[in-house]
Amino acid sequence: MLQQPRSLRSIVRPKRQALAAPLALALAMAAVVASAQTPPPPPPPPPNTAYGAPIGLAQAKKVMAAAEAEAVKNGWSMVIVVMDSADHVVMQEKLDNTQYSALAGAEDKARSALHFKRPTKDLEEVLARGGIGLRYLAFRDAMPVQGGLPLLVDGKIVGSIGVGGGTSVQDGQVAKAGSESLQQDASTLTR
Repeated sequence: MLQQPRSLRSIVRPKRQALAAPLALALAMAAVVASAQTPPPPPPPPPNTAYGAPIGLAQAKKVMAAAEAEAVKNGWSMVIVVMDSADHVVMQEKLDNTQYSALAGAEDKARSALHFKRPTKDLEEVLARGGIGLRYLAFRDAMPVQGGLPLLVDGKIVGSIGVGGGTSVQDGQVAKAGSESLQQDASTLTR
């Protein structure tokens, strides 16, 4: 018996349906891959904080004393550097048994915080996100490791503190103690 020829429609329709599922799956996978490759957001713009008169020796000694007290309290061997807003080292102190590499590292952190007008931790976080943040590796004086902070008085940068010798978190904690002592000192002067 001869079969009647099937219509063209009955042949094409099943093939279209058979292709639809894999095509939909491929498009869904492409969308997932594309969303996973979305670049990270760009880094924030630089702070608009003005530089003020350079920190004096008396204020630098207070910052140093508070930072040193925090390091000693925790049993951490560190280097602490205080710079003024004109990019000069006002004080540098190396606690006993601190690794030699911390000397340059602490100064680099202080200089980076001063030049970039922000904590070095901010640079570290931008760099860790990758993408356009990797450009910080090419900037001179960029030290993208926690432990450097600008020192502010009346909303102006009067200097910076840099700490090295411990972990990044420890360095940041000691720098913060020094920075906060200056802020507390400034608040008592305005009362």
